[in-house]
Amino acid sequence: MTETAARRPRRVRLLRRGAPLLAFLAVLGPGLITGASDNDAQGITIYSQAGGRTGYELLWLLILSAIALVVTQEIGARLGMTTGKGLAALIRERFGVRPAAFAMLMLLVANLGTIASEFAGVAAALQIFHVSRFLSVPIAAMLVFLLVSRGSYRRVERVFLILSTFYIAYVISGILAHPNWGEALHGMFVPTFRTSATFVGIGVALIGTTVAPWGQFFIQAYVVDKGLGAEDLRFERADVFLGSTVTLVVGFFIMLATAATVHVKGLSIHTAADAARALEPLAGTFAASLFGLGLLNASFLAAGVLPLSTSYAICEAFGFEMGMDRRVREAPLFYGVLAFGILFGAGLVLLPGAPLLTILMVSGAVNGILLAPMLIYIYVLANDRELMGEMKNGRLANTLMLVTIVVLLALTAVLLVTSLAGGGG
Repeated sequence: MTETAARRPRRVRLLRRGAPLLAFLAVLGPGLITGASDNDAQGITIYSQAGGRTGYELLWLLILSAIALVVTQEIGARLGMTTGKGLAALIRERFGVRPAAFAMLMLLVANLGTIASEFAGVAAALQIFHVSRFLSVPIAAMLVFLLVSRGSYRRVERVFLILSTFYIAYVISGILAHPNWGEALHGMFVPTFRTSATFVGIGVALIGTTVAPWGQFFIQAYVVDKGLGAEDLRFERADVFLGSTVTLVVGFFIMLATAATVHVKGLSIHTAADAARALEPLAGTFAASLFGLGLLNASFLAAGVLPLSTSYAICEAFGFEMGMDRRVREAPLFYGVLAFGILFGAGLVLLPGAPLLTILMVSGAVNGILLAPMLIYIYVLANDRELMGEMKNGRLANTLMLVTIVVLLALTAVLLVTSLAGGGG
């Protein structure tokens, strides 16, 4: 994960030649891919549940989550560019082996459930087009593993960036659903809150899938693997902003589509594929097909990114060799964890009667609960002057991070209390 000499000098030469756009394109990747991968099968399902069950009421929380995503991703990228180390390695060095091991255990549990949801998304999307999951899931698993294990860093990044452009399908399907724009604007700027277990649970899952813990590990490891340094910060900030904007726009239009159809008609949906099917009689076959194709694209993209993120984090935490430009024999644990994540996720989806929705929602809730301690780790690291120097957090970043942590802890506490009290929807 050390910087290669060939990457950074090229960007420096581009800047010296007065070509900032080309320099930005050379940096582009970590923020956009992380942001796009946030809109995975789990995210699409949770956004669909939010729109389908609460209408436009949680749009304000989506916007706040997107702001928190910009802040946390920028800090993660800055930590990686300043220290040349991933988040898991910094946690181990700063807080010790036990906290790092506990963080990795929680991350592994959440990620394995999320990886399974990605392959469930592939299966569900292709079932809309009458393709059996016993065909689609093994093929998807094989393609994902071959892409990440046999491709070079640049080739894998190029494929991920291409897949990131297909999210326009959700924008179109959201518009075709003919949402109530007045109610949507009200939901964006007038917060609504109800202390029911269902409402708060969806809220926690929405934050957890938008500002996902795996994304914090992934972007930091990614900027280090790509060889970005302090001179790339302004371009990487633009990359992070672009990726977070993609997350916000896609989530927004998914919630609009399901609020305008599923919620208005009082329909019951459990998965993103259910949402796609529900759109057909209400918004047309084209909108439903676009929603399904968007689910397929998102699931395949995240099925590659999630195992990769898990491999980065675990290898960083315990000091093993890693990186997409390394061969299997040079980084056996890196590729071993990658293979295990893909096989576990795909295998779970193929089990008869596997409770996929429960796995998806539980892993989303675990992400939401795990996020607060992860952000505390990041907050401490980003304010360590000895570690960060002049790149340490400013007042605005600290304020926004503290607000995010407090909101997460408060929502988690309300969820626990309402669940124990038996609060309904």
